[in-house]
Amino acid sequence: MKISYNWLLQYLDTDKKPEELSTILTNIGLEVEGMDDWVSVKGGMKGVLTGEVKTCERHPNADRLFVTTVDTGDKELHKIVCGAPNVEAGQKVVVATPGAVLDFRGAEFLIKKTKIRGEVSEGMICAEDELGLGESHEGIIVLPEDTPLGIPANRYFDVEYDTVFEIGLTPNRIDGGSHFGAARDLAAYFNLFRFNRAKLPSVKEFKEESDSLHIPVIIENEQDCIRYSGLTISGVEVKESPQWLKNRLKAIGLAPLNNVVDITNYVLHESGQPLHAFDADKIAGGKVIVKNLPDKTKFVTLDEEERELSDKDLMICDAEKGMCIAGVFGGLGSGVIGKTKNIFLESACFNPVSIRKTSRRHDLQTDASFRFERGSDPEITLWALKRAALLIKELAGGTISSRVVDVYPSKVKKAIVEVSYDNITRLTGKSIKKEEIMKILDSLDIDVTAYDNDSFSCEVPAYRVDVTREADIIEEVLRIYGYNNIEVPQHVNSTLSFFDKPEKERVINTISDMLSGAGFSEIMSNSLNPSSWYEENHDFENDKTVMLANPLSNDLDCMRQSLLFGGLSAISRNINRQNPDLAFYEFGTCYFLNSDKKEADPVNNYTEKLSLDLFLSGSRRPESWDNPGETSDFYSIKWAVEMVLEKLGFNKDSFTTSEMHYKYYDESLELSVNNKQIAHFGKINAGFLEKNDIKQDVFYGHIEFDTVLKSLKKHKITYSELPKYPSVRRDLALLVDKDTRFEQIRQLAFRSEKNLLRQVGLFDVYESESLGKNKKSYAVSFILRDDKKTLTEKIIDKVMNKLQKAYRDELGAQIR
Repeated sequence: MKISYNWLLQYLDTDKKPEELSTILTNIGLEVEGMDDWVSVKGGMKGVLTGEVKTCERHPNADRLFVTTVDTGDKELHKIVCGAPNVEAGQKVVVATPGAVLDFRGAEFLIKKTKIRGEVSEGMICAEDELGLGESHEGIIVLPEDTPLGIPANRYFDVEYDTVFEIGLTPNRIDGGSHFGAARDLAAYFNLFRFNRAKLPSVKEFKEESDSLHIPVIIENEQDCIRYSGLTISGVEVKESPQWLKNRLKAIGLAPLNNVVDITNYVLHESGQPLHAFDADKIAGGKVIVKNLPDKTKFVTLDEEERELSDKDLMICDAEKGMCIAGVFGGLGSGVIGKTKNIFLESACFNPVSIRKTSRRHDLQTDASFRFERGSDPEITLWALKRAALLIKELAGGTISSRVVDVYPSKVKKAIVEVSYDNITRLTGKSIKKEEIMKILDSLDIDVTAYDNDSFSCEVPAYRVDVTREADIIEEVLRIYGYNNIEVPQHVNSTLSFFDKPEKERVINTISDMLSGAGFSEIMSNSLNPSSWYEENHDFENDKTVMLANPLSNDLDCMRQSLLFGGLSAISRNINRQNPDLAFYEFGTCYFLNSDKKEADPVNNYTEKLSLDLFLSGSRRPESWDNPGETSDFYSIKWAVEMVLEKLGFNKDSFTTSEMHYKYYDESLELSVNNKQIAHFGKINAGFLEKNDIKQDVFYGHIEFDTVLKSLKKHKITYSELPKYPSVRRDLALLVDKDTRFEQIRQLAFRSEKNLLRQVGLFDVYESESLGKNKKSYAVSFILRDDKKTLTEKIIDKVMNKLQKAYRDELGAQIR
């Protein structure tokens, strides 16, 4: 939000400079994020003076140029070459002297002493567009004959200099969302030292001149329209605004349109109350109706875009049609244009929730919706209406041709809050004098209605929609009193904290360090996703999707069920920017709706799960003279997932593996421990990648980190000494059915021999028609060791015979 320093001073009695006000604004809760100098004429006309053309002769070397001498009040005349057809001796003109910097149609240029066709030129006699005063370049500016010489042009043309504050307004502080709102807070601070009050301009001069154009107002939806005030003004002249009004709007980044529209914008940024002006002659039936139109009604807004309304959108209508989306955006056919003579002026207060939903639904964020959706002041509508009416009369003429219509179905009740002095001391950490507390509350328009030695009761103004509790009142006192006035204590109170083991954050940091050291980069993707991602992919349960009630856009309307889509988006973005060799990891929470149950506490209707996802694509190592480049493959992602799990204390021999059947995988494996899935990984389907504009292989791994952490709680660190006795390796070549997996062979070996068998490995797979139909050969290694004695050949043969028998009996294997 932009606040003009000059504008601010209209309501505030202070001699503080902008830099001082910036610090104070930040300290009282209106954080100044930046300050910019602003000038009504770009360049500020520095080095530009008034002067008089003393002589004017034809240039000896150019038919269209003149050689002049100009007096700017100095002792010496300036020789200036000029190409303007209207230059003559005796004229009073505007002269840019050497060293002046002009802004010519957005481009700066420096005036220098130079030669033009052989004649010296010591400056420039200026036209409108060269000074930024207009668009005309037909000739130089000719000033009145009585204009004094040597006057700075910025003073002659009344150039205004200003400082503009950029305030980071928090959603709860819409009361500070105007120049008067900021002035009111500053006055409350200054009032601590000497009496100070921010003052709105008086509207006592307002009077109803006739009732010749009375337009009644009917509110059909009283829930969404809290208050609606209006009046008509007849015989206005829509034209360009005066310079002072245009300067105020330009300083805060608004483009002036015409005097009527500019006045409504001016009052909005002055008081925080949005207004809207309708062409009264276009109000069919001579009445205004506030209601909802049928679903899918077509409506063309001021930006000439046809929109499809929802039956939940509040509309300002006449007897036949909609004229304006209430509190958001006007309609094309009802606004004020150059030919408008009679206007209906609206000043209203709408339900913040309704306005916010409509604004998001149509992706329309306006100055009006910004204020209405945060809660406008229902008590200021009449003041703003009268203030705008008086300004319109002053700048556009006309007469107030109706009595004020003010429909206020159910008056907003002001919050009553009980506050204890002891709680003020407890929460602020300081005993603030009661007199100072009362002074602060009075300056913030918070009325103390009852009090005693221990507490008081106060009534909060309607514009402070965020102040409803005792803690809110205490915060108001503290921000004006000054956080910096609370002394830092000389001792620190602390409590001992005990954390469940393992400490979640420490485990995450350990794994992050390991992955980063292994060449992975951490990514963080948006936790909001398009719901279409999950609707189109049957690997996810659509009824578990957590939908947003008020999404910022249709592309971000649900909470994520998986980190997969965010990772693929990151991969696509990098590949499109010529960074194809990628290794990513992300820790993130996924969200699920418990659709099978509805708890009394809404929080219990949802589940959050922490996941760790890994992504590999492109080359694992950059190509070099000693490395031709290794492309990531299925075993690369398998290694990465197993590396993480082994770091967490899992023995990969304890994993149960099985195939996954997610459609986004071409090939994949699932890892389980004690019948609980802890991870899955594989190669992403090419068709799935194509939807994300990815044309190279991507390998993906997912670890159920919450499940892993729970397993770690049961995990005990053990140690054992190095074996004293040697191990023995024996190999077997097994001819088995083609669908037999190595995992079956490994598990069967450990079931058959539990004492001496230490490891089972696969070192070759052979397939050939010579082996038989649907047959393959596994070359399997077995490591045997007895920790109490050296193994003899007799014992070794006994174990191997037992294993061969098990393979023949249970898998139908043939020993080759």
